[in-house]
Amino acid sequence: MKSLSPYDGVLLVDKATGMTSHDVVSIVRNRLQTQKVGHCGTLDPFATGLLLVVVGRGTKIQDLLMSEDKEYVGTIKLGEVTDTQDGEGAILATSPVAGFSHSQIEAAFAKYHGDFYQTPPMVSAIKREGVPLYKLAREGKVVEREPRLVHVYAHEIQAVRLPEIDFRVICSKGFYVRTYAHDLGQELGCGGHLAALRRTKSGRFLVNGAVTIEQLKTETREQIAGRIISLPDISRMRGA
Repeated sequence: MKSLSPYDGVLLVDKATGMTSHDVVSIVRNRLQTQKVGHCGTLDPFATGLLLVVVGRGTKIQDLLMSEDKEYVGTIKLGEVTDTQDGEGAILATSPVAGFSHSQIEAAFAKYHGDFYQTPPMVSAIKREGVPLYKLAREGKVVEREPRLVHVYAHEIQAVRLPEIDFRVICSKGFYVRTYAHDLGQELGCGGHLAALRRTKSGRFLVNGAVTIEQLKTETREQIAGRIISLPDISRMRGA
């Protein structure tokens, strides 16, 4: 069946902070003048980094691309628990931050490695009786969430400058990095939240070389179209 879009494939976008993933989709739709555009894996407004934008027949492999592992770098701020598990929310509790040793921090990270269950945050797009949890959270409601089995393949503590810890994590689909930061703070006994986040990899795709928002807004339609990775190329990259 012929695609309704003259463009088919995946556009790698380096999302800027302060915008939603849907904002990026809207920009691509406008610049390419095509409606058949979606994205793989929502990034919160405060987060930056790799967003896979599917165009035309690329939307048919959206679920496939979303199911692949992700890599993030981020910063945890210890001593503050927020209602959103990130720096955008209201502070619920504060605690003094001890002078943790590297081995104590590593022990906490090691607990959240491999398979484990993670309870999704209230501020998430998961639906309860058709209503996204984040809408219920805005109304001040808290409902029980089903823990999900997730997997951390690798982690790295990149820098410690208490109360902040820089880290890298490679994780499975459905993993909430905000909850990871929150849980690590609980494990260390002082609480914490995710202060910064950047997605650096999704499946075989890297943020290096991805088109920036500024480029999306200033390049010609032909230049943007030339950045789209074709479906045959994606198939070869994935070894399919």
